[in-house]
Amino acid sequence: MSNPLADMEKPDLIFCIGTNMTECHPVAATRIKRALKRGAQMVVADPRRIPLAEMAELYLPIRVGSDVALLLGMAHVIARERLVDREFIDARTKDGEAFLEHVQQFTPEWAAGITGLPPADIERAALLYGRADKAAIYYTLGITEHICGVDNVQSLCNLALLTGNLGREGTGINPMRGQNNIQGAGDCGAVPANYPGFQPVHDPANGDKFAKLYGREMDGEKGITKVTALNRCGEGIHAMLIDGENTVVSDPDRHHCEHALRALDHLVVIDIFRTETAEFADVVLPATAWGETDGVCTNTERRVQRLRAAVTPPGEAKPDWWIVSQIAQRMSIAGFEFESAKDVFNELCGLSPIYAGLDWDRIEHGEYNWPVPHKDHPGTPVLHEGEFKNGRGLFRVICYRDPAEVVDDEFPVWLTTGRRLQAYHTRTQTGRAAGIDYLLSEESLEIHPDDLADWGIPDGGWASLRSRRGAIKIRARASNMSPRGTVFCSFSFSDVPVNILTGSGYDPVTETAELKVCPVNISPFEE
Repeated sequence: MSNPLADMEKPDLIFCIGTNMTECHPVAATRIKRALKRGAQMVVADPRRIPLAEMAELYLPIRVGSDVALLLGMAHVIARERLVDREFIDARTKDGEAFLEHVQQFTPEWAAGITGLPPADIERAALLYGRADKAAIYYTLGITEHICGVDNVQSLCNLALLTGNLGREGTGINPMRGQNNIQGAGDCGAVPANYPGFQPVHDPANGDKFAKLYGREMDGEKGITKVTALNRCGEGIHAMLIDGENTVVSDPDRHHCEHALRALDHLVVIDIFRTETAEFADVVLPATAWGETDGVCTNTERRVQRLRAAVTPPGEAKPDWWIVSQIAQRMSIAGFEFESAKDVFNELCGLSPIYAGLDWDRIEHGEYNWPVPHKDHPGTPVLHEGEFKNGRGLFRVICYRDPAEVVDDEFPVWLTTGRRLQAYHTRTQTGRAAGIDYLLSEESLEIHPDDLADWGIPDGGWASLRSRRGAIKIRARASNMSPRGTVFCSFSFSDVPVNILTGSGYDPVTETAELKVCPVNISPFEE
């Protein structure tokens, strides 16, 4: 997030797109509710009439996968109405003129033909955002899990640059992270193109720094993503370690994923429970849970926080850092001689410029948001104040493109997937709690009542849900939350393996799967 969580209460205009925040980030969403109570206005763009839509000044029931068209239409109106922040553009951005020329062609009428929205609503959304003194954007996986996920994010950045809504209190581009410590994992180098601290692997100076630490030459080539790794299982990749992820349930194209894991000669899984993925493993190593672990977590607002073990780990469970370092040492790999989580974190601080001013003792009370470049620095709650790290904010000239697959006569219905309040991710934890099971004991397919009637499926009856990759049996539920022609379900339940159906395409930059768009066919289930 470019701005801290406290800033969620401060915008004049809140633009939520592709985020079901009250279900997926219910605690953070209370700040949005406070802002609205204070008098802020909100625009919500989502294919479903989620709870946020009921609180909005303007709700945009956008067709799945058409976010770029909406954002281009909004940029067109903002430019046409001269709501751009010319001073900000001239002083702090690059390629603004090319972008302003580019968006002249994308009228609200053009955007309406793709998004299914009334042109007047697209125009009103643009005016609300463009006229606000403080406008903040919030998004989650509904923006990124597309073949155009990078285009979606860059289109949001274009809006913020166009109006000067960056580097100030109550503004910004704010992605709400989908899981605990996702931000911290990226900070530590769990992305294929970067060393810890987002230092590019292609920069020889960065490679030299890490070569000196580990006593070996570093590969300057960008690493592979998990998507590529699974594609190469059995053909170049013969062993794999999966740490803290239930890949079999959460990944798209489940048949392909299971086939890939079976093709390995050796699979090691580190986890706190015996997950569906662990069932494929040759070795399962038990990890400690958060309440059993000393460590560090960096949350969605870049706040660096200490974790403290509250209880003794059960059985042979060990912290993840200890397990990984022991594997490395037993493979005679130098540089993993850690004695504590403190050693691991202090090494990160010595290597990463954004953590350089921190150490284990300084984060005792969790008051610092990175970057903290030196010991006397107070932290950076708001990014981009006064300047951008790379000098200027870059406008991107982007055009709309269709999802990897679109509806047709054989698969005429849009399926979009997501999460539910009661079931966290793949239910590795919540699925083992009797109270949670009472609240949500099974997955169901959310279908508009008129579509249920047309398809001859009784409310509460069984439906066959089929895509180009497979078919599943699922309970059908009538709901006005999804519009006609669009259905929704979560991916949380292993016995309703929705991700057998998904996996039509991947973003060419990040290789993020298009989990939010999947054309399907729906019919009454027959044995």
